[in-house]
Amino acid sequence: MNGDTAAQAPTGTDHSAQGGAGLPSPRSPGSPLSWRERLARHGYRARPTGTLTERLVPPMPDGPGVTEPGVPQSPVLLRLGITLPQGLWYFLCRWSGWLGPIAVAVFAGLLRFTNLGQPHAIIFDETYYAKDAYALWQGGYEINWPEDANTTIMTPGAAVPYRSTASYVVHPPVGKWIIGAGEQLFGMNPFGWRFAVALLGTLSVLMLARIARRMFRSTLLGCVAGLLLSVDGLHLVLSRTALLDLVVMFWMLAAFGFLLLDRDHTRGRLAARLGGVADPARAQRLNLGWRPYRIAAGVCVGLTCATKWSGLYVAAAFGVLTVLWDVGARRLAGAPRPYLAVLARDVVPAFVSVVVVSVTVYLASWWGWFASSNAPGRGGWGRDWAVGRSTDYPWIPEGLRALWHYHSTVYEFHTHLTDPHTYQSNPWSWLVLGRPVSFYYESPKFGQDGCTVSDCAREVLGIGTPLLWWTAVLALVYCLWRWAFRRDWRAGALLCGLAAGYLPWFLYQQRTIFLFYAVVFVPFLVLAVTMLIGALIGPAGASRDRRIIGSATAGLLVLLIMWNFLYFFPLFTGQTIPLEDWRARMWFNSWI
Repeated sequence: MNGDTAAQAPTGTDHSAQGGAGLPSPRSPGSPLSWRERLARHGYRARPTGTLTERLVPPMPDGPGVTEPGVPQSPVLLRLGITLPQGLWYFLCRWSGWLGPIAVAVFAGLLRFTNLGQPHAIIFDETYYAKDAYALWQGGYEINWPEDANTTIMTPGAAVPYRSTASYVVHPPVGKWIIGAGEQLFGMNPFGWRFAVALLGTLSVLMLARIARRMFRSTLLGCVAGLLLSVDGLHLVLSRTALLDLVVMFWMLAAFGFLLLDRDHTRGRLAARLGGVADPARAQRLNLGWRPYRIAAGVCVGLTCATKWSGLYVAAAFGVLTVLWDVGARRLAGAPRPYLAVLARDVVPAFVSVVVVSVTVYLASWWGWFASSNAPGRGGWGRDWAVGRSTDYPWIPEGLRALWHYHSTVYEFHTHLTDPHTYQSNPWSWLVLGRPVSFYYESPKFGQDGCTVSDCAREVLGIGTPLLWWTAVLALVYCLWRWAFRRDWRAGALLCGLAAGYLPWFLYQQRTIFLFYAVVFVPFLVLAVTMLIGALIGPAGASRDRRIIGSATAGLLVLLIMWNFLYFFPLFTGQTIPLEDWRARMWFNSWI
């Protein structure tokens, strides 16, 4: 095994190191080793040769314009004696890039929507977001609720105790608008306030399958990534709970997907304008043109920030990522000073697309608060703050000044939230699932809630599928090596997404934070595991025995992860199980 084992296109060309430097020049005897030669001792490999177009935009494995009408039948099916009509086989091959991910998403949807209304209760922080979502759709801003509001809401036939007195809240409104959409469709009940989040959780599986397919140029690995995300426990629990973090994850993943589309689209345009031949002068001065996918990414970044402020780090990380991708494209096209070219021609459009667009979207998300009355006690919280108040900036509209004051108080809240909580955890422990969060727990006795023994447990535990997460720790080490020594942009991209969702929490270790915040970067953990699985399978040009052994190992790993998911499934969905079975699943004391 030569180590060059990432997923590859059907041609067998390894596209893992695109954008890297060329081969080092010959060294005279006795001269010091170059940095490339020193890295080569640890596995560094320069980019492969090939046409400029192939290096800028590796071919997709299948799809319209790629799959040939005469594509041969699967050898596996032929060995089983199964021969499909050639027209049907061509259709399946041509559209497998959509059919496979959609099938995985349907599976994920069944897991997320089945018995979605159970537990039939307001669990964990649903007590805030379900009610805030309802208030937004009724009056455009959050309100104070009566102390017995939860009991009234859960009483069949009782009217929702809505009133118009504004409440101070510390999260932007987009996630709550989305939760409220489900309530408008299905009522103020557990299924209603969980519906929209479950839908986004299902769609995120489809998105990740398509993203992984594009990154690794493999429909198989795309489907593996979608399958792994669908069976992650934390993702499942958050998809079945009306909290904001799954919504943050959805928009962050969508932004990443659009940037990936922009990368391929822009590189394809660059290759076309250069006629498939490196041209230093033109590569240095060419404008990369209209980039709608990057603008769409900016919209998604804005929606991320407008759900939770942690999206600010996503904006910074993805802004840097798209600029570095442009540097790599221009360097590969032959630009002698790619950073200067990007600084002159690409940085300003990138800033507008990611930052200006996201700020605009964020401000627009507060339209309900802006539209509320600025009369004292009549609108959203703090809406009247700037009315009649002197200022050194009278040219700023009073609504924006009031919103700025509101945000300054929210910042103080977030940075000084240190109240201890039973289930709080430190981000150092997240990747190994040190301290999960119990969203809901009951102890049914015999004859209650399906309990068939003397003592039972019924819990919704916010924890990832252990084997998947522990494998991800190893996969991240592999991706770090891949990024550092093979110059693999895919490893760098997924590590960037992970860093944007994870590393900022280390700045707030004194703050009260929880493991379920980690759902934001779960897709990037899954991408890391998928990349490791691609390495296990081996390159297209490997020997038959190597591929068989690698594929069997990868398949066994996926099966073990799925078994682990099924074992913990009752804890993800709040099913009633014997107390002894519950104890058997508490592998560590910190999980209790």
